[in-house]
This record gives sequence, C-alpha cells and structure tokens, in this order.
Amino acid sequence: MTFRSYYKLSAPQTQQENCVAHNGSLIPIPGRDVMVQAWYQGGISVFDWTDPSHPVEIAYFDRGPMDATKLVDAGYWSAYWYNGYIVGSEISRGLDLFELKPSAHLSQNEIDAAKSVHFDFLNVQDQPLLVWPASFSLARAYVDQLARDKGLSLDRLARITATLDRSEKLSGTERQTALSQLAGELDADAQSAADQGRVRKLAATVSDLAKKS
Repeated sequence: MTFRSYYKLSAPQTQQENCVAHNGSLIPIPGRDVMVQAWYQGGISVFDWTDPSHPVEIAYFDRGPMDATKLVDAGYWSAYWYNGYIVGSEISRGLDLFELKPSAHLSQNEIDAAKSVHFDFLNVQDQPLLVWPASFSLARAYVDQLARDKGLSLDRLARITATLDRSEKLSGTERQTALSQLAGELDADAQSAADQGRVRKLAATVSDLAKKS
C-alpha cells in the first residue's frame, strides 16, 4: 500500500463538541469513490476520494453542539447508506434519515443511479460488491461525469443525451436498434476521448440497455 493523503472534516468545531471520525460506508455512485462518514458532534460528511491524493467534501449535515455551554456525550455514532437513504445514528437525539440533494458536485442522475443498487440486508463491514443494473439514469450519470470532468466534448455529450432521451421514448426493436447504434458510436468515441475508461463504461451500459429492450 502507498500512502496518498488524509481526509479531515473541513468545518471547525467548538470546545463543546466531540469530533472523531467514526462509522461510515460507501455510497454507490457509479464511476466514483464516495463515502459517508459519521463524526460524532462534527456531524455527517460525504466526501469523494476518487482521486485518493485529493479527497474533497461534497455534502454534509451538522446539528451543532448538544449543549452550547459544556461538552456532553452526543453526536453521530454511525452513518450508513442503505437503499437510497443515509441512516444516521445520533447518540443522544435519535435516528435521522437523509437523502442526497443534487449540487455542482453531484447530479440527480448520479443519485438516481445510486438508488438503483438495492440490498435486502446490509452489513457494511462485509463490504458487499456493488452492482448497478443497466438503466437510463446510470447512462446519464456517466454523461454527467464526462461533462463535469471534460472527458468528452460538450457538443458530443449533448448529442448523446438527445439520443438517450429519444431512445427512452421508444420500445422494442426501435429502442434496441437506436441504443445498439449509440453503443457502437461510443466505442469509437472512446478511442480519442480524454476519459476513455468512463466512455467505455457508458458504452457498456448503453449496450446492456439495448439487450434489455
């Protein structure tokens, strides 16, 4: 293993707040490494460590100190992603349920794709394999990531989005033909794309969608 960096909670804490990184879990956002972490009275932090040398916070929730006059035992013991929700176990104030909101760091399509990963039972410590079923939200999540990271030209991404939108309204053989053609075009796009790997993931998703049609 090679050390890359630390991640520390970015928000300052008062002397009346215990703040220690505690139980967390991965959030199944396709094509990215994103984690939610409990920090006792530091709150809950969601951070992206796709680039392990430069982890960055992309979302948070903070209740503030349990008591503004003295330090008491409180805060989030754990924060786990489960079937579309972040479940926060707060020591003194009970159980909180959260949903992610779209932002400049996270699109609605990425959130919808994450919600497509379903567990009948989840023990985070087991580190189960994350599998995304082929869906239009998954394809659009990759498109959003390519736009955010300039992995493919915006003009080309606009045409891809238009084809996805048109294909979603079709059915049967018409949908299969349109998506199969798009998948072939994406395989060709990958040869010269700035982010070849992500374009190939998009191509594979579109191909799987065609097979489902």
